[in-house]
Amino acid sequence: MSIRKSTPLDGPRILEIYEAGIQTGIATFETKAPSWEEWDQKFLAACRLVMVEEQVVIGWAALSAVSKRAVYRGVAEVTIYVDPNFQGRGVGKALLQELIVQSEAAGFWTLQASIFKENAASIRLHLGAGFREVGYRERVAQRDGVWKDNLLLERRSALI
Repeated sequence: MSIRKSTPLDGPRILEIYEAGIQTGIATFETKAPSWEEWDQKFLAACRLVMVEEQVVIGWAALSAVSKRAVYRGVAEVTIYVDPNFQGRGVGKALLQELIVQSEAAGFWTLQASIFKENAASIRLHLGAGFREVGYRERVAQRDGVWKDNLLLERRSALI
């Protein structure tokens, strides 16, 4: 397995993995994967990563801006998805660790994640990578007509 920057050629596989995560019902409020164009606009150009095994993308990670205001230019939200067939093999951990390294090199000082309270694996992953719980948002939004709670996790760069 190796990690590299993603390219538009990875788009179909990224969206396939994203769709699998959406179908769990505990990964995102989204109910269907976006088009590649929508995905490309949503995520920052910096720090788009894929994990590849035998030339097949098995996981991806990317950052999105939390605000358009210049003062928050170093704050980004983490998104990470792993093909269900490769979960539990350290793919998410490796992607998140590399995302942290690359985000700091790109000038990000705070990474945050909003995670459904039911998504214990993602919470453990982020806590293990140095994130800490900074908030709990009760009934923040609905997914398929059901109110969901989110934990807000944050990681500050050691560089600040």
